[in-house]
Amino acid sequence: MPLISTAQRRARLASRHRLAPAARTGDVAAVARSLTVLHATDPATVFLSVAARTATAAPADVERALYDDRTLLRMLAMRRTMFVAPTELVPVLQASCADALAAKQRRTYSRFLEQEGSIPDVESWWRAVEKDTHRVLLDLGEATGAQLSAAEPRLRTKVNPAPGKSYSKPVSITTWVLVTLGCEGLIVRGRPNGSWISSQYRWTPIEAWLPDGVPQVPADQARADLVRSWLHSFGPAPISDLKWWTGWTLGEVRKALALLEVAEVELEGGGTGLVLADDLEPVPDAGPWAALLPALDPTPMGWRERGWFLGDHGPALFDRNGNIGPTVWWEGRIVGGWAQRADGEVAVRLLEDVGADAAAAIDAEAARIAAWMGDVRVTPRFRTPLERELAG
Repeated sequence: MPLISTAQRRARLASRHRLAPAARTGDVAAVARSLTVLHATDPATVFLSVAARTATAAPADVERALYDDRTLLRMLAMRRTMFVAPTELVPVLQASCADALAAKQRRTYSRFLEQEGSIPDVESWWRAVEKDTHRVLLDLGEATGAQLSAAEPRLRTKVNPAPGKSYSKPVSITTWVLVTLGCEGLIVRGRPNGSWISSQYRWTPIEAWLPDGVPQVPADQARADLVRSWLHSFGPAPISDLKWWTGWTLGEVRKALALLEVAEVELEGGGTGLVLADDLEPVPDAGPWAALLPALDPTPMGWRERGWFLGDHGPALFDRNGNIGPTVWWEGRIVGGWAQRADGEVAVRLLEDVGADAAAAIDAEAARIAAWMGDVRVTPRFRTPLERELAG
């Protein structure tokens, strides 16, 4: 097998993830395509992931791509995680991930309703509520959950999901129905009620992004297409990384790989990685570069095995559930962490000696990111030890 060195993996990361200055772009959708998708569990991550990879785009440009040009949209996909995806990838994500999620959501919520025992035919009732909610949203154009439940009274139905438990209490099914409709590719989380760090969204019909709805793609082909995109963004990598990132079974991963031309390579430090068969040529070194990536950025979240860029810095930079916080990068490896303070300052702490030139480049990047955020104050949804300490 050919050997791909750690230095080569870092060179690919620098250019393909648009972190080196020469690879940055003002095209927000192009940033998302470079990474396959952007993590969006924390709304701020989407914007700060773009900030790290652009020299010209501002927060308003990210909002324009999401809500005006609509070249990007939010959806639940791999591992039931929220992502922002390029619209052309939506059919692939729908068939490979979201359809299965929708079926699982319906089963879960229907079980709670059956447990309640007040609705004779839960499946038919649920389908009718979904259909009428979608119709109401088409009529309104966009609406909050509260506005939809005012227009469709059945959304106000209350169910106790854990009767007899001390922590349980009745909840309305509004969110259940809207999340399921989102997984089915019928509605989309649109513009938030607040600023770009808000997670309170108005719902919009999918037709606002895709006038004919989400095109259907065979699930097997969709999985292969998603794997191809991931391998271009994150390869070479072990099959275990791909299985973790997709959340699929090993059988589903192997079946998708069988539809592609892939090659096995030896990874420096041990182990075998996969890469697209036509992607074995070396990528030129990108030269010196520094980056400040936000919590849950798609670059560090693209691999399960992170030793080749993380080193031994994990305890300071991850929370107990495996969520990575804000990180400082120098030439393809993590060398520290950062946080925004109440006065807007971006405070950095280096976890190793990187030299005076690297430290100066990192300080300059911290100042750039602070200016990009302006008056907005960002606190990561999942806080990590070093971020808490730096934020004060």
